Amino acid sequence: MIPWVQLDSARTPDGAQELRLKRRGAEFSIMLGTNELMNSRLSGSEEALARLSCERIAGRRQPKILIGGLGMGFTLRAALAALGGDAAVTVAELVPEVVAWARGPMAEIFDGCLDDPRVTVRVADVGHAIRWDVWDAILLDVDNGPEGIVYKGNDALYGTAGLAGARAALKSGGVLAVWSQGPDSGFTRRLKQAGFVVEEIKTRAHGKRGARHVIWIATNG
Repeated sequence: MIPWVQLDSARTPDGAQELRLKRRGAEFSIMLGTNELMNSRLSGSEEALARLSCERIAGRRQPKILIGGLGMGFTLRAALAALGGDAAVTVAELVPEVVAWARGPMAEIFDGCLDDPRVTVRVADVGHAIRWDVWDAILLDVDNGPEGIVYKGNDALYGTAGLAGARAALKSGGVLAVWSQGPDSGFTRRLKQAGFVVEEIKTRAHGKRGARHVIWIATNG
């Protein structure tokens, strides 16, 4: 079996933990300690996050999309495939090394999507980026979902104030879509209390197999 090779590492913004980029042949993995945050062979639920969101805003002219978390680019690529040429997609990634990995060792996976003229990548906290504009859709693939393990600062996105801020930044009928490793009844309740119309969708990490993840599609009004 081909062994894993560590290519690089990065500290989380609070300096408390280390992300590690590893490669085995053509397969990539981003690890946090013994936890695998993402793998280049498992893209199904991240792609579903984009596809489901774009379906809800289909037909809008010059839609503005905010994606929180670059990861391995699965959500970004799926969004670009679903959107027209007049869309504008902003990606907010908190860890600068992740952007460097996308343009460096993982460039083949990203397949040039970062150079798409519709795309702007900013090294920034998506919690701040939400306030930069009024969006048709906000897609959050940040940490492990509402129960984060990477960076405690991400928790504010999923609390009462964070959800109110996201709703205020969405156009009427706009969508807040959230990826999670698993269900969270408390988060569903907070979304409804914030005034969203909520769908909770279970999806697989890889086709009909793999871990079962959860996507919330929360519509503003």
